Amino acid sequence: MKSPKELGYYFPAEFEQHAATWLSWPHKEASWPGKLETIYPAYSLFVKYLAQSELVRINVADEAMREKAAGHLVNAGVDMDKVQFFLHPTNDAWCRDHGPAFLLNRDAAVEPRKIIVDWNYNAWGNKYPPYDLDDVIPTLIGKHFNLPVIEPGIIMEGGSVEFNGAGTVLTSASCLLNPNRNPHLGKHQIEQYLCDFYGMEQVLWVDDGIVGDDTDGHIDDTVRFVNEDTVLTVVEENKADENYELLQTNLKQLQQMRLINGRQLNIAELPMPDAVIYEDQRLPASYANFYISNKYVIVPTFRCDKDDKALGIIADCFKSREVVGIDSTDIIWGLGSFHCLSQQEPL
Repeated sequence: MKSPKELGYYFPAEFEQHAATWLSWPHKEASWPGKLETIYPAYSLFVKYLAQSELVRINVADEAMREKAAGHLVNAGVDMDKVQFFLHPTNDAWCRDHGPAFLLNRDAAVEPRKIIVDWNYNAWGNKYPPYDLDDVIPTLIGKHFNLPVIEPGIIMEGGSVEFNGAGTVLTSASCLLNPNRNPHLGKHQIEQYLCDFYGMEQVLWVDDGIVGDDTDGHIDDTVRFVNEDTVLTVVEENKADENYELLQTNLKQLQQMRLINGRQLNIAELPMPDAVIYEDQRLPASYANFYISNKYVIVPTFRCDKDDKALGIIADCFKSREVVGIDSTDIIWGLGSFHCLSQQEPL
């Protein structure tokens, strides 16, 4: 059987146009102990911005959850004509990782133009069972829309891979080479899977992710493509901070990288927020966990003096979109923010 790549399919960059954004409504108390109810205003504001330029498709467990979610969204002033609910029960809210990978064919005349790749999912190395409902979300979505669903048969999470839309995928060794994911596969084998099932030509690696990231270092907290040859990467200004050295190492690795065309990456540096600590736990707060919608770049903020600087740097990188910050101080207690919560469906 031919791979998606051989058939002409590829995973578009997030900054390309979307048909929709997929979400899974947050409902797991254990993910936000004592804070679940506090996240809904910020989460609903996120949906409000999304719905201004694309459909928002939300997985809910049942009719009661749909009604509760709709109540929060209406209170936030969301355009409900742009919101669609799907009775797809989930274990948790992190749609970036359990949601479908939508690929498009480079030939617009090919049918079907869009397919789904359904990677296996094990909640970041079996850290948070059960995850059986999350693991089947891509298949349920494929059935609903009558889209072909391809199963590579290995563990992969959407937050662990970052795409430039021109054949390059960026990832981290700390996550993809972690024995809690695919211990039977070596680096070159994983690169082959990435190329075959995302339609890529090149895999670029940084070493690590930020402290407090329970995913073992997802790339979407550290390095993000803003166009085909430019990345935003977080750096820590405080040399005494535990993130300082590892982010300097990532920066040096990015400076040495070459794209398929032989060119260096353009690198814009993004500050890290002040450390966010809750109940003695360092949380993975990062401005890099922004989400690019058709109209907005939606950035988590953390009630610190770095917020405005970060928003300005991101705005300089996205001249055709409006940059908005949403307070993520409560949401980050769940160990992720807006990018982790969402998955784009390309147009």
